[in-house]
Amino acid sequence: MGARLPGRHRRAAERQATYGEVIAIREFRALWYAQGLSLLGDQLAQVALAVLVYDRTKSALATAAVYALTYLPSILGGPLLAGLADRFARRGVMMTCDILRAMLVAGMAVPGMPFPILCVLVFFVVLLSAPFSAARAALLPEILVGDRYVAGSALQNMTNQAVQMLGFAAGGALIATLGPYRALALDAATFLASALILVSGVRRRPSATREGAKPSMWTMTRAGAALVFGDRKLRTLVLFAWLCGFYVLPEGIAVPYAATLHSDLPVAVVTGLLMAAMPTGTVVGAFFFSRFVTPTGRLRVMGWMAMLSCAPLILSAMRPPLAIVLGLWILSGIGGAYQLAANAAFVQCVPAERRGQAFGLVQSGLMAVQGIGILIGGFAAERLGPEPVVALSGVMGVTSAAVLAMVWTESRGDIAARVRARAAA
Repeated sequence: MGARLPGRHRRAAERQATYGEVIAIREFRALWYAQGLSLLGDQLAQVALAVLVYDRTKSALATAAVYALTYLPSILGGPLLAGLADRFARRGVMMTCDILRAMLVAGMAVPGMPFPILCVLVFFVVLLSAPFSAARAALLPEILVGDRYVAGSALQNMTNQAVQMLGFAAGGALIATLGPYRALALDAATFLASALILVSGVRRRPSATREGAKPSMWTMTRAGAALVFGDRKLRTLVLFAWLCGFYVLPEGIAVPYAATLHSDLPVAVVTGLLMAAMPTGTVVGAFFFSRFVTPTGRLRVMGWMAMLSCAPLILSAMRPPLAIVLGLWILSGIGGAYQLAANAAFVQCVPAERRGQAFGLVQSGLMAVQGIGILIGGFAAERLGPEPVVALSGVMGVTSAAVLAMVWTESRGDIAARVRARAAA
């Protein structure tokens, strides 16, 4: 009694879920298919908007501004709207958001749509992603328990990154064939298909908030912020998540970066390859990180992986050729797989009835830091060029990750015990 198990036996007690047992769960498959389908349409739409704006303006700042517009609405409405995922039935929230986004994107697909109206429609489409993402993130731990949640999250992450890779890499060629407006129409269709999959594959659950005890949205937002930022461990995990603002920045200036590279390929094709590089790395990293590292081992190496997500970008200052740039960005994506461990640890610390608001706040901040970073990156790239800006982002990211890794080392013990207990269950 009380004797510590040798390290080998402790690791053996940490059961790692397999992808097969996760895929066998019908509700997870529905969430998985719906998310992947709508994301594929989104990637085509993002490439279409980026190429369209750069063709019209030849401006890195204008291109980055439109790309940032896909993130910035979260600053204004995301924290408030995310609480809908706790206030109402989560499946219903997701379906409603899908239908509304389909209608808005269909408006964007009208040929000749004035550019200012197009930007307004983009704003509201992204705004609705906050309650959808919060509801999906809060629902997943109810469907997957223990290490199944990590395996399911890894599978979703790999699928999402693979879809992004496919959407970005093929986006330039498809847009050249279909045109940007047809690409947007395809995006609208994917939202409708997602809603159909959800209604047929996910069972209805009551709202997490008790009837007759539903506070106002503002009260829920304040309570969620106090929960997330009032605890040191949660605050550190949130900052780990928001670190992606540094290593996602290159995607926002991929078009001007592609224009500076000496390549026989068209700029649109090079842009797609650059934007696909990090998702490719994340697919590889998520697979190995979830399958070959124990649950507590993921927490131990999380800081090192976070630094790896930013360090390769520093070499962009040497202005390497396209093949080397792709390799560096893929390596950065591999490091980004640390987000799986941060996500799983966050779930352990948040009560189920407040999970939607908590995830919504984190997701909103995640979108905001990426949008602000890309906007600043586009402004700087106008003056310094894209390569120095990417390198500077890498330096700042590595520095921030190193500080967070030191803080995390001091506070991970309690979360590691919870993760080990759930993994052994």
